[in-house]
Amino acid sequence: MSDFKQVKTKQRVTDHGEVFTSSREVNNMLDLVKQETERIDSRFLEPACGTGNFLAEILNRKLAIVENRYSKNQFDFERYALLAVSSLYGVDILDDNVIECRKRLFTTFLNKYESLFKSIKNEYLKSIKFILFKNIIWGNALTLRREGLLDEPLTFSEWALIYGNMIQRRDFKMTTLLDNQPIDGPNLFSDLGDEAFIPIPVKKFPPQNLYDISEDVQNEL
Repeated sequence: MSDFKQVKTKQRVTDHGEVFTSSREVNNMLDLVKQETERIDSRFLEPACGTGNFLAEILNRKLAIVENRYSKNQFDFERYALLAVSSLYGVDILDDNVIECRKRLFTTFLNKYESLFKSIKNEYLKSIKFILFKNIIWGNALTLRREGLLDEPLTFSEWALIYGNMIQRRDFKMTTLLDNQPIDGPNLFSDLGDEAFIPIPVKKFPPQNLYDISEDVQNEL
């Protein structure tokens, strides 16, 4: 029998409407966008991620593609596995869910990594942890603000491979991503005649080595 539980406590359901989605339902829903779940760089945001039922399955699918294409070369695997991890974003209003989701995604990645290679690079693992720290956020997707003492706007980092072992990070406020900001000139991004939208980052970072992605924050899962 499955040990899956849809609720942790009745009080959490009452206070937050917290009900977890079963693996069967998760897979059925993801199969509706199967092609995107198997594209390494396609980005997914789960605004009420819970402990990561959807995100963990998406990561499993992406890592299967990375393994199939790049497992013969560790460097290539590391580049594209990091890209797969960095494409996933989550927000949850409960801090224990956020911590569990980060740990779950990291464990999903680590199990795959250790199954393929004997040489495990600790600095690389720190980079993966840091990306999850930035991408899985304790916040409120309705107010678009962080929870806890920060009470700052929800801000997400975009991670892009640029060349070799270098990665480019740009930060965007969620409010900016949701706004429809027209630009002057012809519309190059839509066949429907609606106004084009190019989000503006709040910060652009210098290129970083993917084995040394860090920031002066507590890097914990």
